Amino acid sequence: MISPAPPVADLTLPWDAADAAPTIDPIEQFTAARARHGDTFGLRSGDRDYLVTFSPTGMQSFYGLEESEASKGVADWRMLRRKVGDDLFRGRRTLPHDMFGRSDAERYRHVLAHAIRTELELLGNDGEFEIFGWTRRLGHRLGLASWGAPTFVDHADFDALVTHLDLLDPSDVFVRPDISPQRNAVDQALEAAVELIGSMSADSGNAYDHGWGDIVARWADQPDGVARRGAALDLILVHLGSMSNLFAATGWMIVDLLSHPAICHQALGDTALLEGCALESTRLAQRSIMLREVVAEYVLFDTGDQVYEVGRGTTIATLLPVLNTSAAPGLDRYDPSRWSRRRLISAPGSSAPEPRELVTAFGHGRHSCPAQPFSLHAMCASAAALLESFELTPRFDTVEPQRVQIGGVARSQTPCMVTYHRR
Repeated sequence: MISPAPPVADLTLPWDAADAAPTIDPIEQFTAARARHGDTFGLRSGDRDYLVTFSPTGMQSFYGLEESEASKGVADWRMLRRKVGDDLFRGRRTLPHDMFGRSDAERYRHVLAHAIRTELELLGNDGEFEIFGWTRRLGHRLGLASWGAPTFVDHADFDALVTHLDLLDPSDVFVRPDISPQRNAVDQALEAAVELIGSMSADSGNAYDHGWGDIVARWADQPDGVARRGAALDLILVHLGSMSNLFAATGWMIVDLLSHPAICHQALGDTALLEGCALESTRLAQRSIMLREVVAEYVLFDTGDQVYEVGRGTTIATLLPVLNTSAAPGLDRYDPSRWSRRRLISAPGSSAPEPRELVTAFGHGRHSCPAQPFSLHAMCASAAALLESFELTPRFDTVEPQRVQIGGVARSQTPCMVTYHRR
């Protein structure tokens, strides 16, 4: 229920489309609906009602919503369970945000360095690889070394575990909404991953440390079998929730640096600029649909020209890429100098958007991504190590985001091949 009734867009979200293979770009759909109906409009997709906003006041209101009244967790769970069954979510004692306290990013640094070195050594001296495929494997190694244990990524079963985790990846529901998940295969992959994590932990001599030690400790009051399964499921949920976008953002960072050689050369000697490159690539690659399901009886939602009463079960939404490149002049261009201390500022020849909630890479306020410090360090360390170790030659001209994607950081529409030679 939305009162007063907003204008209603004739728009269906991709996962509700009757067509098994939608080809329309959701960003184009939302942009067209905004042009026709204004910054705030309603839509009904499947059996759910949505209030969509792009107005300045609406974006401030969106980021100001309390989780207890309009829940990101419930909205995300409702979408992700289209791919992964409730077994992964039920009874968890560790959630992704539990692994990203103020001290966690620092304590992960040395295991991240080891994981990056390992992946670079596997490249040998020269050859060819696809950027997003390489960063995906690297992302698994970075994550499992951090909230798993360093022994996990050096284990003989690492590749087998990665295969199962790729099949489990719930981001498919928004990256490839045109593909229906095969639930039996997903369930089998989950059980196989649980078994592998248990055996990898036992092979490490139960030398629990790093994130894995924290996860295991949360199950200390349970019998061994229950604790082993519970800890393994916690690790899988943390890993899938944390890593679904890191590899893609790292891939875009490498693509953008290769496409701007002068900036690349300067950034490799300037840590602040390098972090600006990570933020800028993430901003431009954002395809996220942000959802908040109203769980209170109702919330009052101010969009600037109207205050709406939005009832329980309705979802309040916005689509980041609609504003990320249009909220101020110049935002359609790659310019890492527009970032200072992780805040968007005005770059030469452009202006910063007001309010700041109109544009984002990692969210704002209470809805900021808790993994931002970890992600930025991992992206910068990975890109710098790769580009300092190898001379890379792109075998691509332009790189386009996957058209049907609605959510997360863009995946590439086509392979991005590079040849490399060790310096």
